[in-house]
Amino acid sequence: MKILVSLKRTADPDNANKVKVAPGGAKIVTDGLEPKLNPFDEAAVEAALRLTENGKARIAGDTISIVSFGPKETSTNIRQALAMGADGGLLFHADDESLDGDLVARAMAKVVESEKPDLVILGKQAVDGDSNQVGQILAELLQWPSATFAMSIELAKDKKSVIVGREVDGGVVKLKLQLPAVITVDLRIVSPKAVNNNVTPPTFAYPEGARYAPLPMIIKAKSKPIKEAPLASLGVDAGLKVKYDSFALPPARKAGKKVKDVAELVSLLRSEAKVL
Repeated sequence: MKILVSLKRTADPDNANKVKVAPGGAKIVTDGLEPKLNPFDEAAVEAALRLTENGKARIAGDTISIVSFGPKETSTNIRQALAMGADGGLLFHADDESLDGDLVARAMAKVVESEKPDLVILGKQAVDGDSNQVGQILAELLQWPSATFAMSIELAKDKKSVIVGREVDGGVVKLKLQLPAVITVDLRIVSPKAVNNNVTPPTFAYPEGARYAPLPMIIKAKSKPIKEAPLASLGVDAGLKVKYDSFALPPARKAGKKVKDVAELVSLLRSEAKVL
């Protein structure tokens, strides 16, 4: 089985409060923030690894390739995924400002055509733009079945289909997809038994969350291949459909008020907050 996982690097989401807006609102400034793997994409890598393991080691013949679009420095983030256990990477050079969800999806479609994976896994969205578009557009371009916001994946024994669990307001909806397919994952996909490949013993439970790469795997990742090429080599139209006119920080929160009793609270909720 061959799995392709898409990655995006984002400004450190743990320090998002340090993001600033340039004078005049021209752009977002993330100076001083370390570029890290988008958390949902890191979960996608973990899901792919669990699909290709028996609980202890990789299954012979199964492979995981990583693809990313970004500046040359993105190779450092791809190495993180390789240290987790992925086999190789593809990096197509582009400035972050020259990409949008539609362009990334069209570029991904070209990569899928050449790599011919059985399954494409992506994070449900990137934590910087939050557009939540690439997986859906990609599936449409490929005319492949898709499931979004996956919280669980079960791979059939014959590796020809998957059952995907999606958390909705009323519970969990399960969808059966014939492979090849596109899946976008939510963070619940890295819970201990969220991924079942019908090879790993049912009694085995993974630790919660995406794995940390041990030192031997980090060293090994340095020798794994990353093929690099300009985005233009894929032959896609580089025109953008989404453009940002300006950015602005949300208004500062107003200070709260102290009330002497419940009656005054209810009165203020009615007259000022207008929520009652």
